[in-house]
Amino acid sequence: MINTQTNTISKFEAWILASRPRTLAAAIVPVVIGSSIAIHDDVFKPVAAIIALLCSLLIQIGTNLVNDLYDFLRGSDKNDRIGPLRASASGLLSKQEMNAGIYISFGLCFLLGMYLVNIGGPFILFIGVISIVAGIAYTAGPFPLAYKGLGDIAVFLFFGFVGTIGTYYVQSNTISALSFWASVPVGALITNILVVNNYRDREEDCSNGKHTLVVIFGETFGRMQYLFFMIISYAILFVVYFTFKKSLVIFLPLLSLPLSIKLVKMIFTLRGSELNKTLELTAKLSALYAFLFAAGILL
Repeated sequence: MINTQTNTISKFEAWILASRPRTLAAAIVPVVIGSSIAIHDDVFKPVAAIIALLCSLLIQIGTNLVNDLYDFLRGSDKNDRIGPLRASASGLLSKQEMNAGIYISFGLCFLLGMYLVNIGGPFILFIGVISIVAGIAYTAGPFPLAYKGLGDIAVFLFFGFVGTIGTYYVQSNTISALSFWASVPVGALITNILVVNNYRDREEDCSNGKHTLVVIFGETFGRMQYLFFMIISYAILFVVYFTFKKSLVIFLPLLSLPLSIKLVKMIFTLRGSELNKTLELTAKLSALYAFLFAAGILL
């Protein structure tokens, strides 16, 4: 049965819903940080940065479409799920339409990425192909990462290290220590978006055979994982201060600390659909932190 709230949703709105725009900050953050370091090091290439951003967005959208479709096909997403409405589970988009969207998203990413390969060489080709494969394998294929407790690791690696360092590399053709350390809070805060999602859905995931880390180790682990990633995100600022830039402006991300504390309190006290707001604010925190961190690097 199709959810009654889908009756007024147009096809265009269904595609917007399936792309999950609230998660797209995760694709923007690593490019912002990587490019700010490139500007700081006088190696900034605006065209490369823009194409890196487009590729990052397309990979995120493609991954979201794969997730939407295959969570439905595997039975993890049902019409009465406690999380936000999903296009496949609600019948807004067919399997054929979703597959077409997946091919288009990843296909455009590959074509645009060839420009970056021309700049960065085989290394960029390798991480580009691996990123697309990981986006598909996150919930699809014979070994879906999200179902095997590997989703958190994949998100941390690809949005943190690969996204941030890769953005810097296509502009500089090298990897700097600063780009490495800066990728840690990026990966941590974006992974926390997934942590909230998995913490909210832990009971549904358990009953549907989706073995996320929260399902495997329990809800206390999920809360502590969220707290740990928050702490490490702010602790890295001291590493950057003492090793790269002894200027107090590098601590600008501390302005986001009140929101961080609020979010930690929310994940320790809220349950079920109440966590949808926590999920949204966690994504906004990652973006706020990133822009403050970028400003601290540039000023």
